[in-house]
Amino acid sequence: MHLSLTPIALPGATGSVALDYLAVDRAGGKVWVPAGETASVDVIDAKTGQVTRVEGFPTVEKEGRAGKRMMGPSSVTIGEGFAYVGNRGSSEICAVDLAKLAKGACVALPSSPDGLQYVAATKEVWATTPRDKSITVIDAATPGKLAIKTKITFDGEPEGYAVDQARGVFYTNLEDANKTVVVDAQAHKVTATWEPRCGKDGPRGLALDAAKGLLFVACTDHVQVLDAGHGGAPLGKLAAGEGVDNIDYVEELRQLYVAGGKTGTLTILRADDKGNLTLLASGPTAPGTRVVVAGKDGTAYVADGKQGRILALTISP
Repeated sequence: MHLSLTPIALPGATGSVALDYLAVDRAGGKVWVPAGETASVDVIDAKTGQVTRVEGFPTVEKEGRAGKRMMGPSSVTIGEGFAYVGNRGSSEICAVDLAKLAKGACVALPSSPDGLQYVAATKEVWATTPRDKSITVIDAATPGKLAIKTKITFDGEPEGYAVDQARGVFYTNLEDANKTVVVDAQAHKVTATWEPRCGKDGPRGLALDAAKGLLFVACTDHVQVLDAGHGGAPLGKLAAGEGVDNIDYVEELRQLYVAGGKTGTLTILRADDKGNLTLLASGPTAPGTRVVVAGKDGTAYVADGKQGRILALTISP
């Protein structure tokens, strides 16, 4: 099998755009793209490819790893009736009505947010805030009145996230400590620490098959599967390009999506009940494309920030 690629231009992009944490609303058939310097979030209709802009997000020039640059909306998570947008520039999280595509209430964080995850069991948004080795928990029970609830601290920098909504269990990695951490979502306390064995570069993104108890850990050049129901015991692993960061998984299809930024590839893997991975399809994307989400039909959406676009890839015979 091979991959067919369709580029989708982002309307606010005039050059390269910093693209990081995309999100997919599988129930609504939408892909959410926080488009950094454009001060907008672009919402792609999965059926038509039409792009709608949600504007009005501030941009701020800040010092980053590569020097000073303009920063803006950088992460999204989908909640109940609302999406939540994190902004590295303003250090805010803002609610956006899913139906109206209208920006609503915002809350400022003491540290710049990285990734976001909505936790349905507690009606909270969890924001990884790696600069102070923490996760900031935001009360989203009333989306019009977002408020910081608490902070969970770690012995390392949290990177990546996955949540078992039914069991109320949150997972994150400690990139600089090469650990995977299990957190009780109700108690806001760490209950276990596991070894993903990612090597010196540490773990990055996470994905979960909640029904099978399989936790997928993105290492920079492969995926390691951990047994979430039995103390994080290592199961299968498989190489999947180089420069891996965020990954995604469609549980109904048993398909795992892995974008390699250094190799410029997308790899789609299939997981069996025992956590073994096999290659389903692989194909070229573009240099630097390390972020991917997938729709319920299996279409992958890869962030190509250097060219200000999203790449939609589907499996073809």
